[in-house]
Amino acid sequence: MIVYTQELSNLTEDMLEGFFVGWPNPPSKQSHMNILKGSYCVWVAIDEADNKVVGFITALSDGVISAYIPLLEVLPEYQHIGIGKGLVSHMIDSLKDFYMVDLLCDIQLQEYYKKFGMTNATGSFMRNYERQNCE
Repeated sequence: MIVYTQELSNLTEDMLEGFFVGWPNPPSKQSHMNILKGSYCVWVAIDEADNKVVGFITALSDGVISAYIPLLEVLPEYQHIGIGKGLVSHMIDSLKDFYMVDLLCDIQLQEYYKKFGMTNATGSFMRNYERQNCE
């Protein structure tokens, strides 16, 4: 059974195996844990049978008017069964009192986020891939 929670106190780095697929320079499990703990809001999906995190979503915020959702990840073997939908739904509900909730994604993913009431927008970004692993 998949359980969604914001509780991180029982999470260990060993429960964070297999994320950041396709990233050329992915964060370590320790950095991944720091990302979760340092987020304004976080939801994790846990497969209770295997006691492992199978998905997560994070938000950063000023706590007043705006929030940004930088990461949504679901392990490849758990994709296409509704876990991402569950994570996004929980996060959107958690952030419902903010004026603006922003998310930057690839064009091919914009249709996915429309299901949650999000609107396509244009934006700009900068990436320092040498720092992708957080070290």
